Order: sequence, then C-alpha cells, then structure tokens
Amino acid sequence: MSRKRILITGASAGLGAAMARDFAAEGRDLALCARRLDALTQLRDELVASHPGITVAVRALDVDDHAAVPAVFGELRDELGGLDRVIVNAGIGKGALIGTGRADANLATATTNFVSALAQAEAALEIFRAQRAGHLVLVASMSAVRGLPGKKAAYSASKAGLAALGEALSTELARSPIRVTTLLPGFIATDMAAKAGDARMVAPLDKGVAAMVAAIEQERRRACVPGWPWRLIDLALPHLPDAVVARMS
Repeated sequence: MSRKRILITGASAGLGAAMARDFAAEGRDLALCARRLDALTQLRDELVASHPGITVAVRALDVDDHAAVPAVFGELRDELGGLDRVIVNAGIGKGALIGTGRADANLATATTNFVSALAQAEAALEIFRAQRAGHLVLVASMSAVRGLPGKKAAYSASKAGLAALGEALSTELARSPIRVTTLLPGFIATDMAAKAGDARMVAPLDKGVAAMVAAIEQERRRACVPGWPWRLIDLALPHLPDAVVARMS
C-alpha cells in the first residue's frame, strides 16, 4: 500500500528532515511541522525544487501546545486533501540526574516525548477514524527497552511510555483499517544521538533513516532500526546485569 500524503512532526532537522527527503524522492506529498518555520520553509523549497511533482505543506507547531496540535493537523489534512500517514517524530533529549535540582529538564523531556506524543496520536487517530484509514507511526527509541539510569532515566521512561502506547494501539486497531507502527531507533548520526552514544555504534544518517523508512513502508508493528546491532540488543538488553546497563548510561 502506498501512503501518498504523509505528515511528519519535528521535521525541520535530524531524522524528521531526512525522512521527508526520502519520502519526497518517492513522490509523496508531505505535511511538515516543527517550531522553526524558517527551517521548514527552506526544506519545502528544497524538496519542491528537487521533486517538482509533489506538494509540500508546512506549519509552525510546538507540540507542547496541545490545543494547537489537532488544529494544525486539521489544516494540513485539508490542504493535502487527507492524510494517509502521520509520523510522530518530534522529541527532545534533555535530562539530568533526578533529584539534583534540574526537574525542569526532566519534566520537559517527559512532556514532549510522551504527553505531547499522545496529543499527536489523539489528533492523528481522530482523522484516521473519520477516514476509516491511516497509518500512525510513533518514533520511540531503543532506550525504551530498559530503563536507563542517570541522566537518561527520564528520557528512557518517556520513550518506554510511547512504546507502550504503540503496543496498546496496535492491539486495539489490529482488526481495523488503521495500522500502527512503533519504531525503536538506535544511535543514528543526528546531533542528539551523537552526544548520547558510543561513536562506534552510531549509524550514518542516510543508512539509519533508510532503515526507518523501510520499516515504515512495511508497516511493521514494531521495528528496531537499523537492524544490526539493534535487534540483538533488543533481545539482550532486558537481561543484562545492572552493572553493564549502568555503564551504558
């Protein structure tokens, strides 16, 4: 099945912008959201110039403004004549040791990565239920597989919540015309991932995003991307000793 009209949040840079480029190359129409409208406008101009047959709609959106999310999604749906796929990609990687006076960073991470993702899922599924069709993609993280200590605690917890939401929705909608995919990316060469992981395990951006797009196109229920080494890590991580996990944080 080809999903012609695709909405991506957090699309101004990193994984979101790279996915937009890959989907544009396939001739898809795009609805791109992010806080930085100037960056979105530049990306739109680039994509339309490179792929003249596509439509690219852009909107400024702070996903933490939960009331704005359904309004912006509705505007983009109307501009493209419908939405076939929504990729909930917007997220942040802040974090601090819990209880050290930096609750602001941890609460911001939990809000954007889970509560605001839930707001996006609400808006997307309202559209899909009305259309009786659609594909919701939730971009979680390999950090969701096991709670990571230290500065990554709030981040891994927020992504675990998002992964659990994806699992619940996949089960609920399994017999419906609406598909749900939960992605668990490992370290892919974006600014956020480069700071977080062992450089030897960071996949090039093009390879990592190609794996994400392939899993999305297959509409897999759950996918660790890129496959190597993250499928193996997915199996091993829940069973590793605490001392090993502590060294990963």
